Parts: sequence; C-alpha cells; structure tokens
Amino acid sequence: MSPEKKRNHKPAIILTRTDHERISRLAEAHVSRNPEVCEELLSELDRARIVQDNKIGAEVVRMGSTIRFTSDRIEERTVTLVFPGEADIAANRISILTPIGAALIGLSAGQSIDWVARDGRGRRLHVEQVGPCEIIKVA
Repeated sequence: MSPEKKRNHKPAIILTRTDHERISRLAEAHVSRNPEVCEELLSELDRARIVQDNKIGAEVVRMGSTIRFTSDRIEERTVTLVFPGEADIAANRISILTPIGAALIGLSAGQSIDWVARDGRGRRLHVEQVGPCEIIKVA
C-alpha cells in the first residue's frame, strides 16, 4: 500500500449507543448551519462500531473524555470533548461540532487520523492518552 493511501485510511472507531444517538440527533439538527463538519461527523457515525454503554474501554474517546494528543501543526494538547453548549476553548473544552471534535470521537489511545481544519488545510493528529470522562449534560 502506498504511503499516501495508508495516510488517508481512516482508523476503526467505537462509539457507545448513547453517544451515537445523541451525536446523530445533534449533527442532523445542525447540518444546515454547519454542513461541512456535520456531514463529516455523520460519516464518522456511519462507519463506527456501536457497543453498549458499559462495554466500551476507558481508552476510547467518548463524550466527556479528556484527550491528550499531538498534531502535525500543534504541540501536545489536552482537551475535553463536550456538547456545543459546554464548549469553552479557554478551558480546553472543545465541541463535538468542530472539525477536531468530529475527528477525535471514537478513536482509541495510539490511533491517528487525518482531518480538515476550518481553514481547509489537511492535518493529522495522534491520540496519546484518553483520560476519565466527565459527567456531561444531555444535548
């Protein structure tokens, strides 16, 4: 396999049934306002393996997870993945309805993914560690 094809291959992702349902409703409700991100998020949801809420490993990114990652454009960063109403970039709380939020959901520690930033540039991130989940509000 050529390096370019390998780089564009999307890694397997896992989602809990609850996260899948909540994020699907959210993306569908916001697709007219934010079509690029919502369509990418819906695509990610379509390819995800869905598991029962109590059958997901602690190393998998889900809503409320704290994630430490590296990027080809950003030094190491730690963020918490949240629903839009809880997002606060100053507090490192990023929305699932951002390009990076859509890229992170369902990944596991050790996985990498290519994503397109709001400026249209392709980027790559690598999940270093997934920490404990916060209790989050229903979107």
